[in-house]
Amino acid sequence: MTDSHESGWKGGAVDQTDLFEAERPRLVAIASRVLGDHAEAEDIVQQAWLRLHRTDTVIESLPAWLTTVTTRLCLDRLRVRTPEPVAEVEPADAAATAGDPADDVVRADSVSLALQVVLDRLSPRERVAFVLHDSFGFEFPTIAAVLDTTPTAARKLASRARAKVTQPRTEDRLANWQVVDAFMAAAKAGDFERLLRLLAPDATVGADDAAVLAGTPQRMVGREEVATFFNGSATAALPVFVGERPGTAWFHRGAAKVVFDFAVEDGLVRAITFRAAPEVLAQVVRRDGDGARDQT
Repeated sequence: MTDSHESGWKGGAVDQTDLFEAERPRLVAIASRVLGDHAEAEDIVQQAWLRLHRTDTVIESLPAWLTTVTTRLCLDRLRVRTPEPVAEVEPADAAATAGDPADDVVRADSVSLALQVVLDRLSPRERVAFVLHDSFGFEFPTIAAVLDTTPTAARKLASRARAKVTQPRTEDRLANWQVVDAFMAAAKAGDFERLLRLLAPDATVGADDAAVLAGTPQRMVGREEVATFFNGSATAALPVFVGERPGTAWFHRGAAKVVFDFAVEDGLVRAITFRAAPEVLAQVVRRDGDGARDQT
């Protein structure tokens, strides 16, 4: 058997499973960062394995080939979520000569939810360019090969994405309502792990006297306790503004009865306060799913 990393590697070689499994953790880390979903990343990497198993292409660098295929599969998945206005044609198979992006890649820590919220607002190509360059240290020629564009264009995509990620603090409210809505969606779906990821370690729940009289808990402390309480609950809550803050509320016959007032910090829910005092309920305004005030 020839040395696959020295003289080129051909799909179907006897040791392809071992070689792929050695690369799997790195591929999952990249896909998880690009997609923001570990389960989806696992699925993408499995698709990359199937492509490797089927290909007859002579591959000069297996890590580079797998990285390119995995990232392009992620890009396709992102385009399904957020179609881009200009259709692009990509080669049917990944380039095997774009350099070895595995050489300098260090597995990054999980992206914070605050950054993930912002990444969701990037176009698919911006997101890929930003993640590969800023999170994993890929050079622009390698990113260009993945995106089937030029290094200059890849640099511009990453720069544009970086500008959006580092927007002024006036954009924080948008991130906050997205965090609130993500938390409530996880609560309604019974997604306990997602709830844990959205809560600060020292998260608390409190309530004013009127809310306690209405039957809410008076106090809870800690991520686990808060996530357990909300897991599978609050299915009838609707998105609102509490003054200028994004929150949710339980309505009865068209009127807000209990408000869930969120304190979000650095992309995590730090505190939730149940409020039912009349002066608080008077501030409640319905908002739509995009964080805007509901005019209806």
